[in-house]
Amino acid sequence: MTYALTQAALAGAFAITYATATVEPVTTFSDMFVDDLMADVLKLMVYLGVGAMLVYSRPYLAARGLFRGEYFVLVLFATLGMMVMISANHLLTLYLGLELLSLSLYSMVALQRDSATATEAAMKYFVLGALASGMLLYGMSMLYGATGTLSIAELSALAVSGGARDLVLVFGLVFIVAGLGFKLGAAPFHMWVPDVYHGAPTAVTLFIGTAPKFAAFAFIMRLLVLGLGAEQLLAEWQDMLVLMAVLSLAIGNVTAIAQTNLKRMLAYSTIGHMGFLLLGILSGSAIGYGAGMFYVAVYVLMSLGTFGMILLLSRGGFEAEYLDDFKGLNQRSPWYAFIMLLLMLSMAGIPPTVGFYAKLAVLQAVVDANYLWLAVVAVLFSLIGAFYYLRLIRLMYFEAPVDTAPIEPRADVRVLMSLNGLAMLVFGIFPESLMGLCNYSIQASFSF
Repeated sequence: MTYALTQAALAGAFAITYATATVEPVTTFSDMFVDDLMADVLKLMVYLGVGAMLVYSRPYLAARGLFRGEYFVLVLFATLGMMVMISANHLLTLYLGLELLSLSLYSMVALQRDSATATEAAMKYFVLGALASGMLLYGMSMLYGATGTLSIAELSALAVSGGARDLVLVFGLVFIVAGLGFKLGAAPFHMWVPDVYHGAPTAVTLFIGTAPKFAAFAFIMRLLVLGLGAEQLLAEWQDMLVLMAVLSLAIGNVTAIAQTNLKRMLAYSTIGHMGFLLLGILSGSAIGYGAGMFYVAVYVLMSLGTFGMILLLSRGGFEAEYLDDFKGLNQRSPWYAFIMLLLMLSMAGIPPTVGFYAKLAVLQAVVDANYLWLAVVAVLFSLIGAFYYLRLIRLMYFEAPVDTAPIEPRADVRVLMSLNGLAMLVFGIFPESLMGLCNYSIQASFSF
């Protein structure tokens, strides 16, 4: 019943958000909360992502005794935190949404109390997350000291007019970018990502790696682009994001090659993907922000399918989290091997899958912003990254299976997994609809 009610709550929220979607931004709660097209589109994507995550997770949770009310309550609280972050128009609202999401995630990682690995991962996540929150809060207090306001709109106006103390503002900006780097899992603030992805139950890893990325993107758009996007401040945070993007691409893609655990490999892959997201943001243009939003949507779709496949192959007492567990998947189930093939090709950015167009859109925005060398670096590290995705494809198609247990998922999982995999191909051949939606929602919500 709890599962059904949770899905009903998400469906109801989806219907309400869709019915009340507006092109003109509307503010409420003394201008602390804003409803614009970017917020509406991101929220609809979050509802779909969380709903799909629950469908994939259900058999896994039931087999491990985690299919309980606490899990679903934490999922809904985390989703509420994401909603608040996406619509925040005030530094306090932004921080409240972030903490509601973060505290829910810490608890979810530690939900498997008998697992020493999960408890250790939760402790690491909590300590580093608290450190990141402290840095973010310190940065926000600096912004308040420099401008005398916590409103993002007023912050932007003061930064443009020069009515803020520049030195204090830049000092606060450094702490805010560092805090954002932690929350995104971008290098050099990525230390928690591999341990948390590996140690958390796979159903929780699936959640951490998908929907919260939409909220993180909204956080960057509200705080950096809207609040601190004035021309004189843009150059300051652009330089910091360039450094973080290059480090993320390098560390993520190179370190992933050495991994034998699939969850750790995907964790380092995530760090590399966050580098690509930062490339879209640092371009400083409406096209770049639209490309960044498109990239996040595609990344979440790919992650849902990939972690969903790990959950599909796992069963009671067995975690299919090592590369060897995927050996000979084509002999066990040609259809699921094909779905995984599409997901891996998309992750690697190989046409005609949608991952190729997501990377291409970001690279075009970077080249347009006169960062040609950065685009070259991103392409080179993408080539390195293709190796570990293609390695998994080789194991599925050219190795003998180690595990011969039949793959018999529930009907809802079977249908959703098939749609998820085929979406890589459909959006790859027809990327205009999703890309157009992202670009339009950014341009309707921000005045460039």
